[in-house]
Amino acid sequence: MNNHTLPFWSFQTSEMLQKLEATSKGLTSKQAQQRLSFYGANLLKPSKRSDSLTILLGQFKSPIILILIFAAGLSFFLHDSADALIIFIIVLISGVLGFWQEKGAANAFEKLVATVQIKSTVLRDGKETEVSIDLIVPGDVLSLNAGDIIPADCLILDSKDLFANEAPLTGETFPVEKEVKVLGVDTSLGQRVNSLWMGTNVVSGSAYALVVHTGKETEFGKVSERLKLKPDETEFEKGVLRFGYFLMEVTLLMVIAIFAINVYLARPILDSFLFSLALAVGLTPQLLPAIISINLSHGAKRMAQRKVIVKKLSSIENLGSMNLLCCDKTGTLTSGELKIHSYCDMVGCQSDTVLLYAYINAYYQTGFNNPIDQAIIDEHQFDLTGYQKLDEVPYDFIRKRLSVSFSKDNVHLMVTKGALENILEACSSAEVADGKIVDISTVNDAIQQKFEDFSNKGLRTLGLAYRYLGAESSINKDSETKMTFLGFIFLFDPPKPNIVETIKDMEQLGIELKVITGDNKLVAGTVGQEIGLLSSKIITGNEIQQMSDEALLKHVNNANIFAEVEPNQKERIILALRKNRNVVGYVGDGINDASALHAADVGISVDSAVDVAKEAANIVLLEKDLGVLVEGVKEGRVTFANTLKYVFMATSANFGNMFSMAGISIFLPFLPLLPKQILLINLLTDLPEMTIATDSVDIEMVKFPRRWDVAFIRKFMLTFGFVSSVFDYLTFGVLLWLLPGMTDQFRTGWFLESVISASLIVLVIRSRKPFFKSKIGKYLSFATFLTILAALLFPITPLAGIFGFEPLSFSTIFILGIIVFLYIVTAEVIKRFFYSRVK
Repeated sequence: MNNHTLPFWSFQTSEMLQKLEATSKGLTSKQAQQRLSFYGANLLKPSKRSDSLTILLGQFKSPIILILIFAAGLSFFLHDSADALIIFIIVLISGVLGFWQEKGAANAFEKLVATVQIKSTVLRDGKETEVSIDLIVPGDVLSLNAGDIIPADCLILDSKDLFANEAPLTGETFPVEKEVKVLGVDTSLGQRVNSLWMGTNVVSGSAYALVVHTGKETEFGKVSERLKLKPDETEFEKGVLRFGYFLMEVTLLMVIAIFAINVYLARPILDSFLFSLALAVGLTPQLLPAIISINLSHGAKRMAQRKVIVKKLSSIENLGSMNLLCCDKTGTLTSGELKIHSYCDMVGCQSDTVLLYAYINAYYQTGFNNPIDQAIIDEHQFDLTGYQKLDEVPYDFIRKRLSVSFSKDNVHLMVTKGALENILEACSSAEVADGKIVDISTVNDAIQQKFEDFSNKGLRTLGLAYRYLGAESSINKDSETKMTFLGFIFLFDPPKPNIVETIKDMEQLGIELKVITGDNKLVAGTVGQEIGLLSSKIITGNEIQQMSDEALLKHVNNANIFAEVEPNQKERIILALRKNRNVVGYVGDGINDASALHAADVGISVDSAVDVAKEAANIVLLEKDLGVLVEGVKEGRVTFANTLKYVFMATSANFGNMFSMAGISIFLPFLPLLPKQILLINLLTDLPEMTIATDSVDIEMVKFPRRWDVAFIRKFMLTFGFVSSVFDYLTFGVLLWLLPGMTDQFRTGWFLESVISASLIVLVIRSRKPFFKSKIGKYLSFATFLTILAALLFPITPLAGIFGFEPLSFSTIFILGIIVFLYIVTAEVIKRFFYSRVK
């Protein structure tokens, strides 16, 4: 079954079936399982499973942690095995806590993603069965229809009016027609019309195709392997990266400076090195990756409860940062349930013949299901006894027409319906009153007037035409010529009941709505007014086509509605909006939405969407409702706000404490804290911070889009770090005055002040409001209380001696309490001043 080098496009279908030991009826389940074991899963790279060992080891991959473990190991062999062992234990406990939280979050996320998994239809055990695309194997026979993703490299066994979009692989803009054929071995990739390729999708028509290559052996797999393709980083990931570089610079400077100064002062080199590294651990928010994963996974679970499924965790932040949302009107702004308003002949009179021909066209078409055909079928059930379907030419997005041929009483007739302009292109005549046929040019003005009249009422207009075929029975695209225009089908799709309120909710969240639709500008403008876009500026597809990218960049922000838009223009609009420094979301569920979904910062689809749209999206709505999306945006902002809380906590109090210790160590004859004591402080203060994902968020933090701002974080760190350092030095002075020459008690006092102040300051900086006016999450409150209690009790436990602590007098603890109280009050005052300056 080794088919790795087979030029399968040069074989007859029967030969390839024989080589793959398969039949046109597909494989049995047992054969499929055996081949899955032989060929492996149909993936470009191994599935990134969140196995326990990987997550556990990930807790210790920080270079600083690894160096600290190495230094502690060196200390173990040189002189102080007890201290080294304590450092190992603290690092291990911290890692296990991070693992426990992150593992649970990863498992929950995988279950959510599984609910919107893409599947393909294959023939197994002689019947059509849906299977996950990673389970497809060579020898499988795929059943493909419009909108389906092609999950492997295939040879076409049978096809009907099949067109595929190969742009992801070949760059070819227009759909490529596919057919059963035998080609030469040297035929280039773009010319292999008998083959289908992984990563492309069916635009129109249907086919059965034999899977030949899967996974890395596909053409797409070879390209991605050569280029080591990596998805673009989201704005969130870029922000985390910038923040990481910033912290790395600060940490490296501090470590090198403190180590050099302590060596200069003739302190023991190993102790100085461990002290410097412990400070680096204290300054570095090593839990940030775990906290981000936990926050995002919690957010994903909350969003799932609101019927929003997140496929890529980092897209949650982009959803919260989104300030522009682009969408089609049908089904998103409107009910999506099209109804027939009327069916008229040329003069505007109701015509049963128009409805009958439209019904025949809709009833016999076998392309993708669509609401237009369903509306026509639901309007009236005709008895088609005596009618026989002959052939069809499916709808596609270039012709914008659908043709069906049928026979009745030995008369062969072709009926075509579609966009009015495209129907008129195929017509040379028109049927007027009493069945009279006239030249189309004599009634063009009347047709256009009817079109404008009904479009101004918000009605969607379809044209209907027919042609007698004589003895012909088969039809193709070339048959759509010299047709006779028969009449109009007018459809209406009313706005959703609560859409005006939903759009107002979006505006209050700082999100502007832009409508991108293929409908004509009159219909689009009317719907815009109905949903509250009263001052809508409309740009049409023709105008976009004539604009350069620079011109589009200037006009795109000012328009609310883009009408008569071609599929490839959607991507241009999205990219222009992004270049204007917007975070753009796009809602799409159709075959022609994939490129726009990829281009947007946040690609949003729905569970009922075609595969190619669902695969391209970052977020999938279980209901096609903007109200659901609004709730998702709020959850995205809550998640981002909670992530920033941890960053603020880690970079303010931690920075102040570690900077203070670094500074005072230069002047003290002893280290202000031992490395193991610094790590214990770090472990205890991490406990409340690990509950951040469950904390409540002030409404003000949800009202507007927010993005990573490293400059703002730097200002915050310096401001609140300075406040922390002032009170740290005050604590140093008081402890030296109260406890002269008592090194262990000095360290104990500093340990208590550090843990308690760092725990309480969390409650201050978690909100822009005064902390007593902002609701604190119950888990955060409980964790803060336990941490403070643990810090107070630790010096009187049996473990105190191991860590070098001694009990303090009540008076010393009371004075330290006053310092902490003054610190919290001062931080509240500074917070108010800080936010008044940075608004």
